[in-house]
This record gives sequence, structure tokens and C-alpha cells, in this order.
Amino acid sequence: MDIFDLLSLAGGVAVLLFGMRTMVNGLHSFADYRLQNLLTRLTDNVFKSILLGVVVTSITHSSAATVVMVAGFVGSGVMNLHQAVGVIMGANIGTTTTAWLLSLANIQGDSFILKLINPSGLASVLAVAGMMLILGSNKNKNKTAGEIMAGLAILLLGMQIMSGSVAPLKDSLQFEGML
Repeated sequence: MDIFDLLSLAGGVAVLLFGMRTMVNGLHSFADYRLQNLLTRLTDNVFKSILLGVVVTSITHSSAATVVMVAGFVGSGVMNLHQAVGVIMGANIGTTTTAWLLSLANIQGDSFILKLINPSGLASVLAVAGMMLILGSNKNKNKTAGEIMAGLAILLLGMQIMSGSVAPLKDSLQFEGML
């Protein structure tokens, strides 16, 4: 790991934080009673909260993205901490379950669906859809939804940058020794 990997890691953190800020700003604008009521119904007991976390993490293939979205919802006042705990627990279960199911079924390859649900594919789709809503709509709600999508795409991109910057550490004996 050299200085450029460290710069890449710092840049990835900066991109992730910018994406989170963009997404939270969009959530503040979008957070109305309908979204709050929907999340309240989906998280009114612990089991529903956990199930929501598992489903969202399975769709995004990223518990970190789920946790950041939940943090954005809590920060914008759409969810409370009690609701968020179950969703975060479900996100961790969802990560483990998704990886286990994919390895159990030995699902791999170049299929369109697998590429689409991969975080890089999902980030690209969210970025395109978000920018289309921001640039192509005259309605504030659509622009705000586009801002949320673009923020999530930037967040996923930041996580990819950070993952790439620390990839050389997986073969480093010194790093393994430190752990």
C-alpha cells in the first residue's frame, strides 16, 4: 500500500460523505407524512424492522448502504432510533444471508441481472435515473427523488473507491500480522 492508495482511501471517504450528505438533503426535502407513515408501518415491530433490513440489503447487496440510508432517515426525522435498530440488525443478517445463498447456489457469471444488482451496476442505474429525474422533471418531488437516488449512487461509488484502495492489503503479510 503506497501513498496513492491512502489518497484513494481518503478520496473514497470524501465521496462517501458527500453522497451521504446529498442523500440526507434529499431525504429532508422528501420527508413528508406519507414516507414517515410508510416507514412507521414497515417498522412498527422488531420483526418487521429486521425483515425490512434483510430485504433492502438483499436488493442493494450492501449493508453499509442500508445503514447509511437508515442514518439519513433518522437524521431527517423520518425514523426514530427504535425503528432503526431493527433495520440495521436486519441489514447485517441480510449481508450474511445473501452471501450464503449466492455461494450455496454457486451463482456467478455475466448475466444481466447479476451485473444489475452488483453495487457498481446499481450505482450506475441510480445515477442515471437520478440525473434523469433532476434534469428532466419540472416537479420538485421528482427532482428530490432524483437527488436521493444520485446521493445513494455517489455513496456506493465512494464505497467502491475505498474497497479498491485497500485491496492490496489482502495480500500483505505485515497487515495480516497487525491484525
